[in-house]
Amino acid sequence: MLRSAKKMKDYSLGASDGRIGHIDEFYFDDSYWTIRFVVAQAGNWLTGRMVLLSPHLLGKPDEDAKSVAVNLTRDQIRNSPSPESERPVNRQFEEAYYRHFGWPYYWTGPYLWGPTPYPIPPAGPVEQSLRANPPSLPQPSGDPHLRSTDDVTGYHLRARDGEIGHVEDFLYDDRDWSIRYLVAGTRNWRPGKLVLVPPAWIGDIHWEDRTVDVDAGREDIRLAPAYDPGRALTPEYAAELSKYFAEHMHPSAQ
Repeated sequence: MLRSAKKMKDYSLGASDGRIGHIDEFYFDDSYWTIRFVVAQAGNWLTGRMVLLSPHLLGKPDEDAKSVAVNLTRDQIRNSPSPESERPVNRQFEEAYYRHFGWPYYWTGPYLWGPTPYPIPPAGPVEQSLRANPPSLPQPSGDPHLRSTDDVTGYHLRARDGEIGHVEDFLYDDRDWSIRYLVAGTRNWRPGKLVLVPPAWIGDIHWEDRTVDVDAGREDIRLAPAYDPGRALTPEYAAELSKYFAEHMHPSAQ
């Protein structure tokens, strides 16, 4: 199902032997538009440490308790690699983190998570082979840093013919952790309306001036189905969104 990154920040995180803290933000890569790490606010038990948790480690959210189980002990979390500075997270840290847990790198292989389409370590002989012979680190193209959902929230969205609003939230699929939509707030242009923008419509992200290019016209955004955060993302609603975006997608985004 699709989940709001903003709403998930209320969820607590629990290791197998005690509470860790709560979700603070998410780190995503804008090449695959996929969340790669959950950033935990650990509180007093791990003061001064930034805790990053891969989706590999996380269970299904408990809706009633507003919590997510982490498949580690507190000591394992304490002893896991931690970045030297708060951000950005670079490829060197990711390599150390994945080697620590014996996972294949997500940036090598045909799928969203490297050799698998979901963040689940492969089992059996494949896993043993990967642990014994992890793939060599490729030379990354462009900027390999991951980005914070908190940082990008508030960025201005710029259509081909003018500004259309700003980033309010991210909706991600909790099966593969891919970001399916950016939630655009258009209050300065279309008061009160929220619109979903698919990553296929996103062009360049300009970190220096906090803007995101959208490969669509303002009219495309104006006519898009309104998003109601309180409305369930039913299959019918998802089909309505998919149909609209497919019909209005600019050729360069296809």
